[in-house]
Parts: sequence; structure tokens; C-alpha cells
Amino acid sequence: MHNTGAGGTADGEPMGVDHVFLALERELAVFLRRARASSGEMSREVHPDLESAAYGLLVRLADAGAQRATDLAGFFGVGKATISRQLHALERLGLVAREPDPADGRAVLVRITDEGRERFDRVRIARRARYARRLAAWDRAEVAELARLLHRLNAEQEQEQEGEQECEGETEGECAPGEAGRGRWQ
Repeated sequence: MHNTGAGGTADGEPMGVDHVFLALERELAVFLRRARASSGEMSREVHPDLESAAYGLLVRLADAGAQRATDLAGFFGVGKATISRQLHALERLGLVAREPDPADGRAVLVRITDEGRERFDRVRIARRARYARRLAAWDRAEVAELARLLHRLNAEQEQEQEGEQECEGETEGECAPGEAGRGRWQ
């Protein structure tokens, strides 16, 4: 007989746990742990001194183009000091450069340099080739379904985070995500 502890089951899980969501949580945890390790490897492939946290900035700049540091901080949900430190590191490595914002002469845009783009593209192409090798035995419809479901999960999480940001600073009322004016105090 197994000792389940107070309110537990034989497998050590609390009573009432939905095992489908438990399995999802475990698989996502493994996936995220491997993604963090892979991000570290890819950042070192771009440049041996590149921090894995700053690699994400290169991804954003490569995909979205030049941006203000404050916009990058908002996108990643970090403070200006964190973005500033990472951008300085990228700048020292010659991977990004700052330039005046043509729309507002007082503002500065950060862009990926030609060297940064070349290094980043080389690593991105290699990463895509690894994905293709790993999923070569999958049916293309399965790959498409995985991409669709991950997109849905990411989009819903992004909407939730935007709603949380909209509620920040409010002092009265209840934030009612999902309703008209989603994420605003109602």
C-alpha cells in the first residue's frame, strides 16, 4: 500500500488534478528547459560573448526592424535598465547600432547591423534545419497542427499579458479580462 500523504494520490499528485493538464505542464516544462539551453547555444554561435537573454533582442530586431529601446522593453516586459544593459552589450559586440529616429529627432532607434544580421541569419538557418531534421518523420499536417496550436497558445498568452498591463496603475474597481474593453478596470 502506498502512502499518499494528506489529500494525495498514489502517484503523489493532489486529489482532483486533471492529468491531461498535468501532462501538458510536464511536457511544456521539458520543452522550455530545452529551449533555454538551445537559446544559450545559439547566442554563442552568433558571438561567443553574447548572453542568451540578449539573443531574443536580436530575434526581435531581425523580425520587426529598428525600434526604440522603450518599445523593446515593453515587448519583453522588462525594465528600461535591463534593456539598456543588453543593448549596450550587443552594441559593444557590433551586432546592433543606434540611429536617430527619422520620425522624431529626439528619439533613438536600435537596429541590427549588417554583421549582426549575417551572424543571426546563419544561426537561424541552422536552427531551422535542425527542426526539419527532428520533425522529418512527422506528417506535414502534424507539423502544421503543432504550429497552429502553439500560435493559438502564444496569442492567448499575449492577450492575457496585454490585459494585465492595461490594469496596472488602476486603483479602484475590478479588472474584467475577456469582456468589452478587455483588460480594463470595469
